Amino acid sequence: MNNKKSRQSRTLALALLTLGATSGVHAADEAVIQQSFYPYQNDKPSFAGLSAGMTINKGNVAQFKEILDPAFYGFIEKGWVELKVGDTTSFDLHPNYVEATRQHMDTVKLGAKPGEISGAVAGRPFPQEPDANDPRAGEKLAWNYKYGYNWGDSAAISPFYWKFRDMNTGKLERTIKFDFHFLNFTRRVNQEPTPAITPNPSQLFRGIYVKVQEPYDVRNTQLLIHRAEDDLKRDNSWLYLGFQRRVRRLATGQVTDAFLGSDLMIEDFEGYNGRISDMQWSYKGTRFMLMPFYNHNDLTLDSETHKDSDGYQVVAFGGQGGCFPNITWQLRKVYEVESVPVDGSHPLSKRVHYMDAQTFTVPRTVSYDRKGSMWKTFTIGQAHPDHHLPKNKGSGVSIDDSFTMIDIQAMHCTTGQFKGQVDPEMSKPEMFSVQHMRATGN
Repeated sequence: MNNKKSRQSRTLALALLTLGATSGVHAADEAVIQQSFYPYQNDKPSFAGLSAGMTINKGNVAQFKEILDPAFYGFIEKGWVELKVGDTTSFDLHPNYVEATRQHMDTVKLGAKPGEISGAVAGRPFPQEPDANDPRAGEKLAWNYKYGYNWGDSAAISPFYWKFRDMNTGKLERTIKFDFHFLNFTRRVNQEPTPAITPNPSQLFRGIYVKVQEPYDVRNTQLLIHRAEDDLKRDNSWLYLGFQRRVRRLATGQVTDAFLGSDLMIEDFEGYNGRISDMQWSYKGTRFMLMPFYNHNDLTLDSETHKDSDGYQVVAFGGQGGCFPNITWQLRKVYEVESVPVDGSHPLSKRVHYMDAQTFTVPRTVSYDRKGSMWKTFTIGQAHPDHHLPKNKGSGVSIDDSFTMIDIQAMHCTTGQFKGQVDPEMSKPEMFSVQHMRATGN
């Protein structure tokens, strides 16, 4: 690993010497862009004894402890799952997002308190490497996640299967079929209109709209989340219950309740679905770790759960209780970030997020209860858009493609199987309104 870092330092130094100013951007800034968005362009990370195609199991996991998070290391050590290693590949984000970062990176500044930021017009706010001596380094990484290219300007997961399982027996207790929709109102870089959807009287940054398709007892249950451009403003969230045929506003505390009886809170969505100002953020270091990144079309998939005319199949699951996606994992550069709730009544004492340094998705999160004991562990599999549905090719979106939320204490899991689609026609602005919930809730 020391040789690896040395090679990277030489590469960066060479870039600083040889890169000229590009479009008015200083060579040093261009080197930052290259390191942030294309970390595997010149060299791929390596680790002694690790090779693509191998399997890590309870017999050999001890030698790879350094590149696994503690929760997943424990799963392999217990024999609950085996991990298949894939080749490290670059997940290049859309060039418009990279260019927006390049144009605005020198204007972004944090405010006096968490949740305040200025100059973040579009792109990645803080592409520079985090500084361990910077007390707000964790907060900057959180902003990179919030303003990341997760799902691009808009996308949908349609359909989206959640399965509830007893981890001891593997019994499938329940399946819920959803549609999820995501829309950025501002900071848009690719899908028209750019840079923002107008009018936007509520000054929204992002919307999430969820609708249950099956089973019958929860059909037409809908969730709508409005996130304001101003991070200090609380989210507005509404729930439509089909059997009551009425919309009700969610209280703040309800985003940390179990969502529809699953192992997830609303706040867990995408790794973290909340405000920057709701947490205290700490940067714990940069690591090379095995992370769930893969080519969907190269996997052995689930031929039973989803049948569609286009032939698409969702990710299959196995391991202890059927709680683990059958995917491959890559050795990747990761930022370890800890978030501690500001509200002392929060059910968690902290989350440890493992943020992918290239995409700023959060493929691994480990959560701890109020006593400080490990409670839940979240895996979100990331599929390369060029090896997925044809409509996703060239989108520059790291596709959320599978998940498992495991409640270690209850020995229970909720798994997710996605059909992620980067398609602006599927998530139009009019869907993200209370009026739409009422109109479609029948």
